[in-house]
Amino acid sequence: MKTIMVTGGCGFIGSCFIRLLLSDTNKYRVINVDRLTYAGNLANVEPYSLDDRLVFERADVADAKKIAAFFKKYTIDVVVHFAAETHVDRSIKDASPFIRTNVVGTQVLLDACRAHGVERFVQVSTDEVYGALDEGEPAFTEESPVKPTNPYAASKAASDLLVNAYHHTYGVPCIITRCSNDYGPYQFPEKFIPVVILNAMDTKQIPVYGTGQNIRDWIFVEDHCRGIRIAMENGRPGEVYNFGGNSLKKNIDVVKQILGILGKPETLITLVEDRPGHDFKYAMNFQKATKNLGWMPSRSFDDGLLTTVAWYREHAGWIEAIKSGAYLNSYRDYMNRRKQR
Repeated sequence: MKTIMVTGGCGFIGSCFIRLLLSDTNKYRVINVDRLTYAGNLANVEPYSLDDRLVFERADVADAKKIAAFFKKYTIDVVVHFAAETHVDRSIKDASPFIRTNVVGTQVLLDACRAHGVERFVQVSTDEVYGALDEGEPAFTEESPVKPTNPYAASKAASDLLVNAYHHTYGVPCIITRCSNDYGPYQFPEKFIPVVILNAMDTKQIPVYGTGQNIRDWIFVEDHCRGIRIAMENGRPGEVYNFGGNSLKKNIDVVKQILGILGKPETLITLVEDRPGHDFKYAMNFQKATKNLGWMPSRSFDDGLLTTVAWYREHAGWIEAIKSGAYLNSYRDYMNRRKQR
């Protein structure tokens, strides 16, 4: 087995990646490093909590001593770096945690990878590093200039540049993946689609920035994680690979579609003051990933959204645990179960 360190593996996308790796192969052992902040929950990898192929280490990726200790404790072959502060609204209020986790944390990991000669470092990034598009502009390619417009995107762009620098200066075998907006099960209920679903389920008002005309490309999280895995296994170091869902939607239309699925009235929609610097449009050209990696999105937005809404309707316990902060209980439960084995 190869040993893969997955940072942020208790978050939305990282946990999906772990479930994907462990569900269909015995090729990998996973060291899941997560600080268990508000958006991280061990329940997200619950099916594998006692699996010998999965080890959990609670740590901050910016803690150089702890990260160095993990590299000495385990023989790490590959690092897939998901750990990040990701919510734009939070970054606008306070950028400091974004700089620590997204920039310093990446530098700490790169130094450890350089010191221990890992086979591959995969940086999981975002379309937001490219900035914003106007309505008629073509989708971002890997050659598009990096022009972030909010503190979150700027922190991810800075970490991407560090990754590129470590590859070219020190020869660390790095790959960068960039993706459009993810959605699906287990997404923390501060992001757009779960906020709409949960408010609609409770017949609460649904806040929509501006007039809801902003456009996003949506990708089902499992499609994204499948792309990351292919890039990890077959991608070329030094390259960037874009992933997208080929599903451009106006925010207001997504809200109306969710309301239709749940049988709720559109009168729940409440237009609110737009956030500062709100990017108008993101869209990803993923022809390079298709040509070089053989990757394509497999889930349509309509099908993926139905799956997502159904999951939230069926997982009231997970939602209540998240709202109450019981994600920390999942850590205590995990440690107790491990001790009892």
